[in-house]
Amino acid sequence: MSDLFALPFDDEPPAPDAPWTVSDLTAAIRGTLEGEFSAVAVEGEISNCRQWSSGHLYFTLKDERAQLRAVMFRTTVRTLRFRPEDGLRVVARGRLGVYDAKGEYQLICDALDPHGVGARQAAFEALKRQLQAEGLFDQTRKRPLPTLPRRIGVVTSLDGAAVRDIVRVLVTRHPTARILVRAARVQGEGAADDVIRALRAIARVPDIDVVIVGRGGGSAEDLWAFNDERLARAIAAMPMPVISAVGHEVDFTIADFVADVRAATPSNAAEIVVDRADNFVSRIDRADRRLRAALALALARRAQRLQQWQARLRRWPTVLMLRDRDIHQVHRRLDRAIAARLTADGQRYDRLRRRLEARDVRRVAAALATRLATARARLDAAITRRRLEAAARTGALAARLDALSPLSVLGRGYAVCWNATRDDIIRSAATVQTGDRVRVTLADGELACRVENTTADQRT
Repeated sequence: MSDLFALPFDDEPPAPDAPWTVSDLTAAIRGTLEGEFSAVAVEGEISNCRQWSSGHLYFTLKDERAQLRAVMFRTTVRTLRFRPEDGLRVVARGRLGVYDAKGEYQLICDALDPHGVGARQAAFEALKRQLQAEGLFDQTRKRPLPTLPRRIGVVTSLDGAAVRDIVRVLVTRHPTARILVRAARVQGEGAADDVIRALRAIARVPDIDVVIVGRGGGSAEDLWAFNDERLARAIAAMPMPVISAVGHEVDFTIADFVADVRAATPSNAAEIVVDRADNFVSRIDRADRRLRAALALALARRAQRLQQWQARLRRWPTVLMLRDRDIHQVHRRLDRAIAARLTADGQRYDRLRRRLEARDVRRVAAALATRLATARARLDAAITRRRLEAAARTGALAARLDALSPLSVLGRGYAVCWNATRDDIIRSAATVQTGDRVRVTLADGELACRVENTTADQRT
């Protein structure tokens, strides 16, 4: 028992009946656990998995009867090839440690792997669902392959048959294309990182039209590097279209879903690239055939029209003779029409001349002069009569106006009396008082007066 709780310092251990401090007991337990369980592998199901903003991953490993807290630090999390999720069965490798602040022991993980084929498939499905939710599999972001690729990038291993198949197909069917091969490990530890570096290196090369990335067939473990999340994001970030050619036709990886085009095999990927060029050449051939056919048809039509014009030209002498005959006939009809028109106009002129001679111009002019003189005399008499009538009416109206004019009344010795402000006429002596100022208007001027006395009218 003393060995189990040995203290990591030189002080004497406490007496058997002396109490431990919490710190001392925790330190003793930590020393024992870290010494006895410095390298362990634990299989269990992940629960309560969460990653903090610091990058550390905290989770719980459990089975039917127990559970164990576990932590994986940020630097180790970055090496994971899958995303841990609740319910995933894994094998965690690391060492036991004690968290003094809570008095809990935990597994400090240095490695984390899905357990068995089912667990690996579960990790695959979890990453697939995540990337699909982010839109990396959407068809709207898939880019079409170039019609005539001039520079083709290839990322694969130089040791496998994939690179030979790709180059053989491209050289045979598209010899004008330039091929840039970037070697990378395609299986094993660090293969995903190697492929990512190769893709980024090709992305920096100018004028690369399309990239083929992949490898030949193999087991699920051999192809697992192409299920890496970082590799999937690197493929999605490529500036040119990417063809994924991993394994055989029955094999599917995350890279297949993210890539712009998925090929069944590496050689099929090369055929897909070349097929675009073949289709383009076939389109050119078809267009050439259509153009030649259209040109031949146009030439045939032009030749037919030329023959028609030649036949018409051979008939031109007869046509000209017939036209000359028609012109003579028209000329004769025109002469007859002109003669008939002149005869009709002459006859009309004679009729008009006889009608004019029947009228005596001098007698008509004398009658018109008489009528004009009579009308003028009547007009002068009417004007004189109207002028005299108007003058008489004007005199009568002037006399009436003069008789009614206030100035005429004033001229006969009358006057008009106003108040001092000259805005009202004084009509009664009762309306003024002694001392009031008044104004008196005469025929030839106006007087300003003061009232000294008022006398009421005594008439009854």
